[in-house]
Amino acid sequence: MNLLVNIIGYAAAICMVCGYLPQAVHTIRTRDTDGIALPTFLALGAGSVFFVIQGLMLGNWPLVITNAITTVSSAIVFAIKVNNDRKKRNQK
Repeated sequence: MNLLVNIIGYAAAICMVCGYLPQAVHTIRTRDTDGIALPTFLALGAGSVFFVIQGLMLGNWPLVITNAITTVSSAIVFAIKVNNDRKKRNQK
């Protein structure tokens, strides 16, 4: 049973990273953040931070590694989004 739980955890980790990373890479390359809702992305990033903390408390490395990657990805996209929004406001 423990092996199955670990396999499911690693499968979830792979799926999460494969979901977040392409968005971060696309945003870094294109600097296009028009389709990103800032409140939603902040909530997702905060959730990732809390999952890192939970994973550390539980010693659950799939949870820690996955959410550390998604936290960093979220932070990068957030910074680009805030910078783009600031530039747009200053151009008006």
